[in-house]
Amino acid sequence: MRGWKSERIVGLHEPQVNEDHLAACGMPDDRRLRLLSFNIQVGNSTQGYRHYLTRSWQHVLPHKGRAGNLERIGDLLGDFDLVALQEADGGSHRSGYINQVKYLAQQGEFPYWYQQLNRNLGRLAQHSNGLLSRLRPSAIEDHPLPGPAGRGAILVRFGEGPDALVVVVMHLALGTKTRTLQLAYIRELIGGYQHQVLMGDMNTHANDLLHTSPLRDLGLLAPQMEATFPSWRPQRCLDHILLSPSLTLERVQVLNQPISDHLPVAVDIRLPGSVGVDSQLVLRPPGIEPKA
Repeated sequence: MRGWKSERIVGLHEPQVNEDHLAACGMPDDRRLRLLSFNIQVGNSTQGYRHYLTRSWQHVLPHKGRAGNLERIGDLLGDFDLVALQEADGGSHRSGYINQVKYLAQQGEFPYWYQQLNRNLGRLAQHSNGLLSRLRPSAIEDHPLPGPAGRGAILVRFGEGPDALVVVVMHLALGTKTRTLQLAYIRELIGGYQHQVLMGDMNTHANDLLHTSPLRDLGLLAPQMEATFPSWRPQRCLDHILLSPSLTLERVQVLNQPISDHLPVAVDIRLPGSVGVDSQLVLRPPGIEPKA
């Protein structure tokens, strides 16, 4: 890797494990995985631009509605196999000292989870990304992203060697210059893998990501162009799940779940037989379809 400047150090980690949800069986015969990316806005609900002002205190203080919002999010996540969370709180005063990534992993009955702490404000706030998985990751890498401190990416690998599946969870910067640096860094991370999934709040449109960003030479697919922000009147497509052409798209949907100020994005993919995922999959309860 080139000498990207950062205050944090890249780390290699093991997933956290929910022992109560480890009843496992093999990868489904159809090799289908359900993916979800959701900016949860630390469990806050926003139904209009005025709420950014009138409810701004909720970003620093606890409030009663947060618990109900998290419960609704937890109910939604249980339908999926791999979930990328942005704007989660890792356990501070505003969240009632609840690690929201851990809580949602428990609510959704995910056996494996990882919290990436990107901005540590002590008791005031613990700004984090999160990963929830029914597959046991072979490796988890925690990467601070270039630019002002506070942005990160989680690289997750399932399987070994060139046929591994690599997934990157991210929340990118608002500014174009910094975001370009961050995408160049991510491009360097994933360049050696054939099977790639990029998930997160990328703060830009798919056309920019696919045609003008440092990702443009990868041939990635953006299955959905539907707007995800703001959730109460979607006008901009900022949240994405990008796929390499080697992965088969089964279904894509922006879910009409305005719990946060972003709408969640859901994608079903089918893994090719060559993908070396040797992990076990803890299955969702049978017969569950994602909530529209």
